[in-house]
Amino acid sequence: MTQAGQYTRMLNANQAAAGWQAGKGKLMVAKKGKVVQAAVGLRVKSGWATAVLVVGSVDSPRAVSRSVVDLSDEGDPDSRQPYHAVLEMNEEEGAKLLKRLEKVVERVTNRSVTDLLKDYRNTGSEVRAAGMVVGSTVDPASIPNDHIRAHALEGQLFRTALENALRASGLQCSVIVEREAYLRAAGVLGKSSEDLKQTLSELGRQVGGPWRADEKMAALAGWMALA
Repeated sequence: MTQAGQYTRMLNANQAAAGWQAGKGKLMVAKKGKVVQAAVGLRVKSGWATAVLVVGSVDSPRAVSRSVVDLSDEGDPDSRQPYHAVLEMNEEEGAKLLKRLEKVVERVTNRSVTDLLKDYRNTGSEVRAAGMVVGSTVDPASIPNDHIRAHALEGQLFRTALENALRASGLQCSVIVEREAYLRAAGVLGKSSEDLKQTLSELGRQVGGPWRADEKMAALAGWMALA
């Protein structure tokens, strides 16, 4: 298991052992037989994602955990930027390596999503939907610069691998571009941008610890997925 994967499992395990209480940032362990409806939001990056589990309702959401989700293999560094890895290679060698790296991404992502949802179920949270925030959905073929196009291709690869894994697990899944996130959320949740930001700050206090832009975007996507 990679370092990020170990952190994910450790964070969830520690939270589950402690029991979740509103405002104290610990993961809720539901009473036996009781299932809590939940949604997961993810901010997708190159080779990993930040996940936040959100439960409750649109009007009263609660963040109950955050974690790092592996989308690449730490033991295979090229899998974090597969298209950059083949930029200087000839076409035949590059195609061969790229095919292998894409399979690594798919395998790791599928395993990470399976483990993540299992951890959530073990706490009594039944995730029914997911929301993903990405940097861009621009068609890589429209980008003339090789380096910038490689970034776009990697974004597309990780986004697609994660979306496929979530859908294969039976989850409804939506994709949101980061620069449009607050506008989209205002329409879906019926709240002003200021209200959204205030609630996201409160969700961060519930979870505790670092609560940066990635965590906020993941929480916002999970909140929208509750709607």
